[in-house]
Amino acid sequence: MTLRTEKAVSPTTGEITWLLVDEETYTPHPEAREFSLYLRGAGRSPQTQRAYVPRVGRFLNWCAGRGTDWKTVRLKDVSLFKFHVERAPTRYGRPPSGRTVNATLTAVSEFLRFCAVQGHVEHEVAARLSEPRFLTHSPAGFDPGEGGRHLTVKARVLKAPEIERAPQTLTGAQTAQVLDAARTARDRLLLSILVEAGLRIGEALGLRREDMHLLPDSTHLGCRTGGAHLHVRPRQDNINGARAKAGRPRMVPLTPEVVHRYRDHLAEREQVAGSADCDYVFINLVGVHAGRPLSYSNAKQVIERIGRRCGLATRPHMMRHTAATRWIRNGVAPDVVQTLLGHASSASTAVYLHAQDEDLRAAVEAVESLAPELPR
Repeated sequence: MTLRTEKAVSPTTGEITWLLVDEETYTPHPEAREFSLYLRGAGRSPQTQRAYVPRVGRFLNWCAGRGTDWKTVRLKDVSLFKFHVERAPTRYGRPPSGRTVNATLTAVSEFLRFCAVQGHVEHEVAARLSEPRFLTHSPAGFDPGEGGRHLTVKARVLKAPEIERAPQTLTGAQTAQVLDAARTARDRLLLSILVEAGLRIGEALGLRREDMHLLPDSTHLGCRTGGAHLHVRPRQDNINGARAKAGRPRMVPLTPEVVHRYRDHLAEREQVAGSADCDYVFINLVGVHAGRPLSYSNAKQVIERIGRRCGLATRPHMMRHTAATRWIRNGVAPDVVQTLLGHASSASTAVYLHAQDEDLRAAVEAVESLAPELPR
């Protein structure tokens, strides 16, 4: 039996569930279906569900091809699966990165742990995939207790080495070029909120007009935060599937330029039929879905299309990387950047602290210009 990923849409609620089904009979794989429902119930984003299910399917198909019972896999079997993933070229013909391999192993490990809890596999099967590791630095607020115990976590036994690279960002000139290339007020506002406020695309698409507090004083709205700002509020009922990944609300200040672009967008959307009945900030401006909330796929296409006009390969998350990198390079404290981005851990923010190639070259050239000339 060969499994493939299919999208199931509820006819009553419109909710999406990603399933693994038999290619011939379309019978859903029962344990994978339970796992997908668990991910949705646990509040994982639709993008996480969409990513995990095919990775689990790859593992199950690999086991079936080798005649291995996935319910009794040993560490050796998972090691062989890791080698298989590392050696299988991607659709671009290149070997997968360590990060891609680890993402696959993470999905498989979480699937097996879920199955162990549900009684589908023996607990030993999932237990073999991780081992206790001591944390060198305890997280903020951790109380070791009277005994001064060390904090341990479950770490995956199998892990591919990852080469850390600075995230791709836009320069100041490129940012201005991209904003100028946007042909609608909606697109300029979307780009501005991503690149100046550092929101995730799912957070931006989930914004409602009630989340935008743009006056100097918002106390009449029940908000004590002064100045223009927006509120990122995790919601489970966004009809466009937008989700706030962190699951925690936060406030992000806005610049006067973003405020002006929001007003331009309001004037633009008033001309769209049905927009008055939609409280989402970002809506479709034309087509059969005009007046309805903008979807992730449409927003991604908009940003990629604007980038192509400028000769750039732009993606929604590149805008967030640009905002974070700009804050760090302008001396904003890492803990403030962490709060602005909504990162639960400082480790997520640390990627923006890494020096880039031009930083290294500038440091060497600066020292060389100050040092006395050495004898040849």
